[in-house]
Amino acid sequence: MKELDPLVFWAVFQEMLGAPLLWLMLVVILAGTAAFFALLLKERRIDSRRLVRAEFVGVAGGCLALVLMAKVSSSGFTDAGGPADWFLIALVFGLGLAGTTILIYTLLGWRSRV
Repeated sequence: MKELDPLVFWAVFQEMLGAPLLWLMLVVILAGTAAFFALLLKERRIDSRRLVRAEFVGVAGGCLALVLMAKVSSSGFTDAGGPADWFLIALVFGLGLAGTTILIYTLLGWRSRV
């Protein structure tokens, strides 16, 4: 593979996750990001107390991302051999942590606004 084609990544994700879960994840990502930016525009600051609470929950989200990765892939954590495998595992955990932190921060922010 000499060049990166976004359609190849799309096909791989669709094959691994299945169409319903892939679309659900995309909707959650897009809606959560839009709600986060709307909250930032409304408040014009980041609430540190809310962010710390969201970060604690984000650790659980990172762990759940690893569980999801193990369920949809044909290999487990014991099959990770090289640095690229461990980098991918760390990347999945980090993205799960960051995504969950942003979603929880947004939910807590809009909940306190109502």
